[in-house]
Amino acid sequence: MPTIIYPSPIFGPVTSRRLGISLGINLLPPDGKICSFDCIYCECGFNAERRTKSPLPTRKEVAEALEAKLKEMNEDGRLPDVLTFAGNGEPTIHPEFGNIIDDTIALRDRYCPNAKVSVLTNSTLITRPKVFEALEKVDNNILKLDTVNKEFIDRVDRPTGAYDLDRIIELMAKFNGKAVIQTMFLKGKVNGKEIDNTGDEYVMPWIAAVKKIVPREVMIYTIDRETPQEGLKKATHEELDRIVALLAKEGIKATASY
Repeated sequence: MPTIIYPSPIFGPVTSRRLGISLGINLLPPDGKICSFDCIYCECGFNAERRTKSPLPTRKEVAEALEAKLKEMNEDGRLPDVLTFAGNGEPTIHPEFGNIIDDTIALRDRYCPNAKVSVLTNSTLITRPKVFEALEKVDNNILKLDTVNKEFIDRVDRPTGAYDLDRIIELMAKFNGKAVIQTMFLKGKVNGKEIDNTGDEYVMPWIAAVKKIVPREVMIYTIDRETPQEGLKKATHEELDRIVALLAKEGIKATASY
């Protein structure tokens, strides 16, 4: 299936289903993908098919490109609602991630003080103290937690290295109610086996973990673009609405993107 590779280090602005007018910051190269997950639904494609030959953008390159784009948007009178770290893989992989966050906050304060700084992360590297500290500084620390079923994680999210789910959940809770949990719900068939994390077998243990984390809110969503794995299907409006209602019963704020 066709997939997307984003420019680097700045792309957009785009209109996000969840975040509004979003100016993207891509800390990965523009010719491929680098990620600590290899999700079967990733809009950027499979890791093996998206090998990059280019280096990561430097801290200086990111800051200069972001400042130039914010100046341009100011002149056009169209400021972003959010500066979003996303793009071709996992942004926290960048060795200067913490310093780039500091630069971004400073530029936001100078050019668009009402904008939020958001990071979309798969949470694999929050075990690194410098990554954790940087995520504490942003307005929207959006952490992926698709399920707490380890077999499903191995089949769908496919971590490329060690992944200690219990430790990840423990650290998510240490953001003290400031984090946002983001979860993909989907269905389909992979290598002849059915996958579906919308039923109670998956949803109820996941809600129990979310209660331990005590996030500011939960964002649930489903497939919106073509995926590299064939045979995947969107969760229905009714399925997502049911999960939102279950979270609401637990006093947890949640929204669904269809």
